[in-house]
Amino acid sequence: MKWNSLNRTFVALLLLVTATGPAWAQMEEVVVTASRAYEGPPNVSIVKRADHLITEVTVTCDTRDPDKRRQEMRQTLRDMIAEAKCSQTISLGLGESVLGALKESNLDEIITSDGRVDTSRANVVIKTTISADDSFDSATARIKDFIAKTPKAGRAEIVRGARWDLTIIGPEQYHDALVARIAAQSKKTAELFGPGYGVSIDGMERSVSWVQTGPLDLALYISYSLHVAPFGSHEAAP
Repeated sequence: MKWNSLNRTFVALLLLVTATGPAWAQMEEVVVTASRAYEGPPNVSIVKRADHLITEVTVTCDTRDPDKRRQEMRQTLRDMIAEAKCSQTISLGLGESVLGALKESNLDEIITSDGRVDTSRANVVIKTTISADDSFDSATARIKDFIAKTPKAGRAEIVRGARWDLTIIGPEQYHDALVARIAAQSKKTAELFGPGYGVSIDGMERSVSWVQTGPLDLALYISYSLHVAPFGSHEAAP
């Protein structure tokens, strides 16, 4: 996508902001793989808190009788669902890159053989909503407390994995705001070169990307390229 002058660039980008359809209407919750090596945000970005901190847990049970083992697994999963419903900050999910909800109707689908004799397992994602006042320690403590106080039936256990990840809901909802910021920044950049210069921009059709900038924070951005050139040139014709 290219615009051949400063004014055309700015106007076209603003039109794109108002015309873009609700491509993010389904508002999927996307998992952001956590990293302790935080990168700085790109030049034009929106910095926001992640929506949830998550970790995957494994519910296991090694009761020898298969029917009783399945009952204990289902009861422990039901107790997790009930405990989460009593909380204002904890919820449960399923999935890897995009999260769905854990419901009682899909318990039988997630209970599988553990690969060991007389042992079953089910993988569940525990989420906690991140507030403006949260720290990494306070958010992780809520999940650890939830695991500790959830009743475990029979020989069932809830084992937490080592990873903590973040999620963002409907990242494409920020696309229009990012385009507007890129338009404003591009206009400002071209003005620094004087009235004889314009800009062209590539990449506005790309999806929103993100990078983790802190324990609970993300920078959302669109990967684009900006070219500044005199009017009449190949890059910025009048």
